[in-house]
Amino acid sequence: MMKRSAKRNRPARAAAAAFCLLTMFNVLLLATGVLAADADLDNFDHQGRKLYQAYDATPEIFMSADSGDRNLADYYSRRQYPGSPPIIPHPVDPTFSGNETDCLSCHAKGGYSPEFGKFTPVTPHPENGLCYQCHAQVTTQELFVKSDWQSIDPPRLGRSALAGSPPMIPHSLQMRENCIACHTGPGAVVEIRVSHADRGNCRQCHVPAPQTAPIAEFHRK
Repeated sequence: MMKRSAKRNRPARAAAAAFCLLTMFNVLLLATGVLAADADLDNFDHQGRKLYQAYDATPEIFMSADSGDRNLADYYSRRQYPGSPPIIPHPVDPTFSGNETDCLSCHAKGGYSPEFGKFTPVTPHPENGLCYQCHAQVTTQELFVKSDWQSIDPPRLGRSALAGSPPMIPHSLQMRENCIACHTGPGAVVEIRVSHADRGNCRQCHVPAPQTAPIAEFHRK
């Protein structure tokens, strides 16, 4: 009976030992300041706090509304190359010229624009108020000088290490840390709009893997 009882208690003793080790580990981290209560979390996981705050501030209707007719072809037509700031595709009120932050009246939270008959795309970086520093209007289609410029190919979608695994993030996260801005809501591009925006922590499953070179096909010898 003693031997049988000891065998039954082994899982409980193992769990207690693991709990003690975990407690000691956390105490050590607190003592060394790794888990300090005043730690700056703004920069963890590519400014992950911005993603959580944006999710909390996004109305529920924006999580489930239809994306409209924005597609990748239209998305890339407004950019000189993938990842570059898009042009301003519509007229801008001259009164905005003295205050660039007025752009955020539409692009900070999105919404439907009766003037253009479309949903407004949301900027992933509303904290950068000098919009005209990167985004410009096109006033002419003629080139200043002749050029043989050729753009690079856009990143390939659906890249996954295994069949059914979460696809990688095919672009850098600079200025695009807020996944929700581009991948959810009625202003999102149809091909990259996600169906599970309520999960919040996108980068828990999707990891950044920008494509810098052609992908080599793997062949087992």
